[in-house]
Amino acid sequence: MSEIIRVDNLSFGYPDGQPALSGVSLAVHRGETVALIGPNGAGKSTLLLHFNGILHSDGAVRVLGKAINDKNLKWVRGKVGLVFQNPDDQLFSPTVFDDIAFGPLNMGYDEADVREVVAKALAWVGMGGYEKRSPHHLSLGEKKRIAIATVLAMNPEVLVIDEPTSNLDPGSKWSLIELLKGLEITKVIASHDLELVEALCPRAIILDGGKVVADGDTSRILADERLLAAHGLARHKPAG
Repeated sequence: MSEIIRVDNLSFGYPDGQPALSGVSLAVHRGETVALIGPNGAGKSTLLLHFNGILHSDGAVRVLGKAINDKNLKWVRGKVGLVFQNPDDQLFSPTVFDDIAFGPLNMGYDEADVREVVAKALAWVGMGGYEKRSPHHLSLGEKKRIAIATVLAMNPEVLVIDEPTSNLDPGSKWSLIELLKGLEITKVIASHDLELVEALCPRAIILDGGKVVADGDTSRILADERLLAAHGLARHKPAG
């Protein structure tokens, strides 16, 4: 399998001096669905923001073999589609159509092509017919689907998603998991939701303290109760 994302010894600290990542190395291959799990403050979101150059990596992150730099950011962001945890950070236009069309228009698509990619992206997320709706009047689950559609409209090589099921009710959560399962695209998913990880991701990476502490088969990692407990991921067993 060919590598889409490669990270080599990535370290990163915020301007206030707070270290976020320390010596992170990993690779994501075409066709994989990889979970990034770990406690709050582990560095998961910070790592995701390096995958498409929102945070800079000084050559430590490569996309399709190319180091990310200021000159190729537009190309990188066309290849690595990032979906934020809060869809309101991604949706800012008066209509669903405008939000999904924003990326393709900036890429120079003509009007006919824009209409085609918007329709296709909405079909992928099960939201056909929502073009004229206001994103701000949708449910959280619908907003999350539209946020994913805004990224899919760019035809990326990999979909990077931060906490897709956060704050969703169980029905919306499992509906979104089924949607993601049906998308034939490489995926990296940061999540606290171990049910999602088990259902969707054959491979899991545990990040804690800004470091990779485990990387392997999800079934093996989730069966290791001691490992999970050591990194704030212990499952809650029902009483009785």
